Amino acid sequence: MIGPSPNPLILSYLKYAISSQFDDFSRDLCVQSLLEIMDMFCDRLSCHGKAEECIGLCRALLSALIWLLHCAAFYAEKVKETLEQAAAESQLKMCLERLEKMLGSTKNRALIHIAKLEETSSWSTVEQSLVKLGESLSSLSNSTLRSQADDCISLIKSIPTMLSVHSEQLNKTGFPTVHAVVLLEGTMNLTGETQPLVEQLMMVKRMQRIPSPLFVLEIWKACFVGLIESPEGTEELKWTAFTFLKIPQVLVKLKKYPQGDKDFTEDVNCAFEFLLKLTPLLDTADQRCNCNCMSLLLQECSKQGLLSEANMTNLIDKRMADREHAPHLKSAENANIQPNPRLILRAEPTVTNILKTMDADHSKSPEGLLGVLGHMLSGKSLDLLLAAAAATGKLKSFARKFIKLNEFTKHISGEGSKGASVRALLFDISFLMLCHVAQTYGSEVILSESSPAGEVPFFETWMLTCMPEEGKILNPDHPCFCPDSTKVESLVALLNNSSEMKLVQMKWHEACLSISAAILEILNAWENGVLTFESIQKITDNIKGKVCSMAVCAVAWLVAHVRMLGLDEREKSLQMIRQLATPLYGENTLQFYNERVVIMSSILEHMCADVLQQTATQIKFPSTGMDTIPYWNLLPPKKPIKEVLTSMFTKVLEKGWVDSRSIHIFDTLLHMGGVYWFCNNLVKELLKETRKEHTLRAVELLYAIFCLDMQQLTLTLLGHILPNLLTDSSKWHTLMDPPGKALAKLSVWCALSSYSSHNKGQASSRQKKRHREDIEDYISLFPLDDTQPSKLMRLLSSNEEDSNILSSPNRSMSTSLSASQLHTVSMRDPLNRVLGNGGAGSCPRGLAAGWGPAVPRHRRGPIPRGTLRRGLGPPQPCPWPPRARTASDIRFPVSTANLFLLISSILGAKTAGTHTQFVQWFMEECVDCLEQGSRGSILQFMPFTMVSPTPGVLLPACRVLACRPTGQAGAFRAWGGRWG
Repeated sequence: MIGPSPNPLILSYLKYAISSQFDDFSRDLCVQSLLEIMDMFCDRLSCHGKAEECIGLCRALLSALIWLLHCAAFYAEKVKETLEQAAAESQLKMCLERLEKMLGSTKNRALIHIAKLEETSSWSTVEQSLVKLGESLSSLSNSTLRSQADDCISLIKSIPTMLSVHSEQLNKTGFPTVHAVVLLEGTMNLTGETQPLVEQLMMVKRMQRIPSPLFVLEIWKACFVGLIESPEGTEELKWTAFTFLKIPQVLVKLKKYPQGDKDFTEDVNCAFEFLLKLTPLLDTADQRCNCNCMSLLLQECSKQGLLSEANMTNLIDKRMADREHAPHLKSAENANIQPNPRLILRAEPTVTNILKTMDADHSKSPEGLLGVLGHMLSGKSLDLLLAAAAATGKLKSFARKFIKLNEFTKHISGEGSKGASVRALLFDISFLMLCHVAQTYGSEVILSESSPAGEVPFFETWMLTCMPEEGKILNPDHPCFCPDSTKVESLVALLNNSSEMKLVQMKWHEACLSISAAILEILNAWENGVLTFESIQKITDNIKGKVCSMAVCAVAWLVAHVRMLGLDEREKSLQMIRQLATPLYGENTLQFYNERVVIMSSILEHMCADVLQQTATQIKFPSTGMDTIPYWNLLPPKKPIKEVLTSMFTKVLEKGWVDSRSIHIFDTLLHMGGVYWFCNNLVKELLKETRKEHTLRAVELLYAIFCLDMQQLTLTLLGHILPNLLTDSSKWHTLMDPPGKALAKLSVWCALSSYSSHNKGQASSRQKKRHREDIEDYISLFPLDDTQPSKLMRLLSSNEEDSNILSSPNRSMSTSLSASQLHTVSMRDPLNRVLGNGGAGSCPRGLAAGWGPAVPRHRRGPIPRGTLRRGLGPPQPCPWPPRARTASDIRFPVSTANLFLLISSILGAKTAGTHTQFVQWFMEECVDCLEQGSRGSILQFMPFTMVSPTPGVLLPACRVLACRPTGQAGAFRAWGGRWG
């Protein structure tokens, strides 16, 4: 069956069979076979071909739809017959499944819509079939089949209005980049400083030219959405703090940016007026938070000087009037529950008072301090205080105070039993609080910026070496788990022989460091039959009976130990974890034991989550009152991560915005797949889009997703993916408009954002704390040592006639340079080296025979080694000989660095194509995104080879740029002024 003839022949047989024999649907097996064939066709539909073939495909789909509707209606009627009910239901189910599969694809519905426009008479048949099917379904008893059929009918009815509905949805999406950036910050970076967020939001506002009132409105919309969809417990408190404490501070900083003639407070007022119209959103938030969220937010903004008193009162009155018409938002059962927003707003000044209390001399009144800590442990007070501290930038200070308190408990001087109990409790509470902070907000919050000359605090040492974290695998044989053997022996004897732990003169930090080795000794004794299960119970009771921190340290080592054991060796270790996780309820426990157990259980659950999943073990942790681990284990099992990534991006693109769950899934996929895999696959998804509005939305969403790790993803995009696309002629077709233009826009946005934040030394805490090992080391890829060429600096072949340019004696050295090299831009920085040439060999008009290695600035002479000399004495040969040339090849540097030199190379080539058009889009977007009066930005990396040496003559792309509107052209001329 080779050639074009068999396919139409077989299709004509099928068409004949359907039209002539199966209108009565009397042959069940034949109908079943046709339905199975339809499965194959639905899986292989393709729109690639001639125009008449594509229209033929649309008509065929419409015919198939009509036939399926007739089929469904026939079997829906047949179900009424008692004798054939089961067989008819089975056939009806098959029909509905094919209908659902066909209509579930937006592409298929669009093709049917085209057929409807082509053949209006056929669509009337569809409408008649729908009426008939609806009548047959009215008496159908199977609710599942009826629901399935109703869904199919509603999808068919939506086909005629596809275009109008679609355009309405596009208008409603607002500004998804702002929405996603705010959601990302609120979900994953509450502890981050406000200034980087402010600058990122301002850059998005400038790049997308968002009017100020709509910009502020989108920020508030994102906050309310995040608040509504946040999981109950800690995450809800974090989002409440972000919305009511941090975002007003962000707006205060935004107010300081120049707004032209407009008053920013008027923009904020206008944004709130728009927000008031989103009644369902506000009502849902009020119901979730059990209060009037808008009123509290307006009062907080007024305190910060973002709203006038009159405007605040007016907005509050309007919202109160709306609430009167809303469903009763405050039910009797939760009338006595304090709303989280009110609690968070009260917690902020409490944090300041606690910090002052912690500054006092602990030795003077340890009992008073213990009372303060006890109040912090009750209910959800601790999480409220931590969330308020995180949102206001005080969490690091908070953590340092507790590290200082933990260190204070090392000092022992003639204490009695009461003093020993107080000291043990201060150590335990501070240790547990610090563990909880590290797990909830990240370990970088705990670490000091630079350790003083003295010793590193105990908790920092333990956390770095012994505490299990996501992405950190511990070695149970590490020296940190093997302390002084004499201390271990004495601790084992104490745990095994004593009825309860002694407190007087006990060095708790030493006990916590020794407990891992002690547990190993105890485990060995148990496995060898020296100790019984009853003895183990007694030992674990001693470990957790007085201070919970020892149990935490013991479980931390056990988690690392279990990972190294075989399947048949894990039972006793897991049993010991189970014993340590079970609270001891007795009369001899120390003060605040129940409150401490709540925190301990939460800590242990987080520690054990991964290892319990890997070992398929279940340990029931006591009900803590806290939330279970949020956003954990989100990936579907047994599904390739590439499928998860593409399906998740498709869903996000269809919705038009990113939610918190999607952000966490993307973050997990970024960790699992690595930067290159993640970036490459998302760019492929972008290049699949063919509709202009879809590509624009995809760019806005991808930029927001890339904010998960903007620096590394930008390096990968500009340094790997773009060069591969631009230098491989087989991929040039993917760069056509609109996807190619969209990729150019995304590349410029990422480059500008990374360069701006990088130059200011701003990296968010979520990027600093990554434990990924897949990030490319750009210094090793592009060595600064000029004794050997980089392994990535290589060239493709070149046109024969173009090689004449190489020997042209009238090019000056400066043609290979850029403005960045004539000024003080460090080429040791990976991003700078990816954008600019960094002293590499010139590539005049893209036809140099080779590249020189980058040379450190302090080692450069008058002419950097590897630079082709032109017009400065005898020509210096390039260090690498040219490769064999072919007539069809164009020489481009296939490198992960020097993007602008690659662009210059493409502009100077003899052959143009979609890659040349891509370069023009890239340069246009660079100029479009420049601020008024900006001098430089990433355009400073543009080599002077992009401007003709003849005065007043510009290369084609530069001519386009020079014709931009006044402000942008001025920015471009400012760059040109540096050269001439």
